[in-house]
Amino acid sequence: MHKRAFWVGLLLLFQLTLSAWWTPPALAFTEEQKLFSQAWRIVSQSYIDDSFNHQNWWQLREKVLQKRLDNREGTYSAIKNMLESLDDPFTRFLTPNQYRSLQVNTSGELSGVGLQIALDPETGELAVVAPIAGSPAEQAGIQPRDRILEIDGMLTSQLTLDEAASKMRGATGTKVTLKIQGKEGEPKSIELVRDRIALNPVYAVLDSSQNNTPIGYIRLTQFSANAPSELASAITQLEEQGAQGYILDLRNNPGGLLQAGIEIARFWLDQGTVVYTVNRQGTLGSFEAYGPALTEDPLVVLVNQGTASASEILAGALQDNGRAKLVGEKTFGKGLIQSLFDLTDGSGLAVTVAKYETPNHRDIHKLGIQPDLEVSLDPITLNQVGTAADEQYQVAVKLLTSQSVVAEAVKS
Repeated sequence: MHKRAFWVGLLLLFQLTLSAWWTPPALAFTEEQKLFSQAWRIVSQSYIDDSFNHQNWWQLREKVLQKRLDNREGTYSAIKNMLESLDDPFTRFLTPNQYRSLQVNTSGELSGVGLQIALDPETGELAVVAPIAGSPAEQAGIQPRDRILEIDGMLTSQLTLDEAASKMRGATGTKVTLKIQGKEGEPKSIELVRDRIALNPVYAVLDSSQNNTPIGYIRLTQFSANAPSELASAITQLEEQGAQGYILDLRNNPGGLLQAGIEIARFWLDQGTVVYTVNRQGTLGSFEAYGPALTEDPLVVLVNQGTASASEILAGALQDNGRAKLVGEKTFGKGLIQSLFDLTDGSGLAVTVAKYETPNHRDIHKLGIQPDLEVSLDPITLNQVGTAADEQYQVAVKLLTSQSVVAEAVKS
């Protein structure tokens, strides 16, 4: 009996030893399978929803890899299908050209019609977040929340967000036709001539015409990489010119880089939380202001339905910390944070990695931020912004020059 047990034990030991130095050869992945696997792994490790829209994420990968991926277009299609299964319009695949364009959009300049676009979180339709100031789209009167139905005759319902953006970009002087549906009225076709779009995000001027109180007016159009340095320079110059209060115009600002929004919030705050972030584990992170602020002068912020993403982070930080009053209309309501990831062939992924909350723990996704003083505004041209025709600006001036606001700013 003991001898039999000895041989059984020896046999098991032999099997274990054999398995330790011999394993079956691994199946070699093709380059296309490697690219798909890289995209899958990025989402697996980073995406905010660890249920992946209530599906078996590993099984999805195995199904794709069991099929042939014969070419790069097929691989791109497989990646897009994988991301679409998440039902998140902000998590998307970017071809090499689209990825380069997105990087240019946050750092330099581009050629196109000058529209910031997004998929409406309620309807899923392609909508205008905001036209870029001075762009062909702005000059044509296209407004935030207008729906884009067609681009050069192609239904936008058949295009991804980045495909739509790519179709509107192009060489300076070329034309593109958009079918636009406003809040009211019938759809209309608008022919636009593409132009070089300047991405200098800051416009600043001292308004000395209001009740003997010099007001520094700053319009911030985008949170690009150079936005913090440009805005800091504007505040410094306006301080030297004698500004005693500020109006920060975030209307039609669709957002941009999260870090730029955080840095700009710190320009106005001596202390306090700028924003909370919440990842898929529910872990709460925060970004704080550590002062000193560049100015202690009273501040009013202008917002509207085109104020989105990083703009809402900034507006929420200033409102919740009692640093500024918000005037205008309810903001867009995009409370999700995306990170960009490189893929090996020059393409990339934009992946929702977290959501954010304002300092008072408000989740504004699909809800927006309600201004302290709601003021509607009929469409005006860029040249009318900050003039008597700009009712929101005029209300901000009255609020800013009132004794109550000045006293509150001094007290804080």
